[in-house]
Amino acid sequence: MRDRAAVRDARRAQEFGGFVAGAATRLLHTATLLTAEAPDANPRARRLLTRALAHTYAHWDHPPGDDPYDRARGHLATGFARAPRHRSRPHGPLAALTPRERLVLVLRLYEGLADEQTAALLGLPIERVHALCDRATATVLHPPPRPAPRAAGHLMRRLQP
Repeated sequence: MRDRAAVRDARRAQEFGGFVAGAATRLLHTATLLTAEAPDANPRARRLLTRALAHTYAHWDHPPGDDPYDRARGHLATGFARAPRHRSRPHGPLAALTPRERLVLVLRLYEGLADEQTAALLGLPIERVHALCDRATATVLHPPPRPAPRAAGHLMRRLQP
C-alpha cells in the first residue's frame, strides 16, 4: 500500500513540476503586472505566485477537464484581490491604476479572459467589469499629468523676481 502511495506522490510531483516549468514564467509576469512592480525587483509578485502555486499543488488531484493553469490564475487573482495593500510605489504604465483596475485589466487584456469569466472569478457584475476595464484602459492610454515635485516648485518661487 505504501508503494502505491509513493508512486502516486512521485507521479503527482512530476506532473506538477512539468506544469510549473511550462506556466511559471507567464504566471510570474501576470503577478508582476498585478503588483505593478519592476520586472527585475518583484518580491510581492513572487510571494503571490508562490502562494498560488502552493494552493494549486494542494488541490492538484483535479477532476478531469479542470485546467490547472486556470486554477493557478484564479488563485493568483483572488490572492491579489484579498491581499492587504502595501505602501510600495508601483512602477510602469499600470502604476496609475487602482489595484482592482489593474486586476481587471490584466485578466481581460493580458490573460485574455472574457468579461463573463472575469466577473465570475472576481464575484463582480459584468457591468462593473466593463466599467473598470474601460476606466483602466482610458487611464493607461491617457495618463493623468504628474504633479511637479515640491522642491522644484520651491526653487521656481525663489528664482522669480
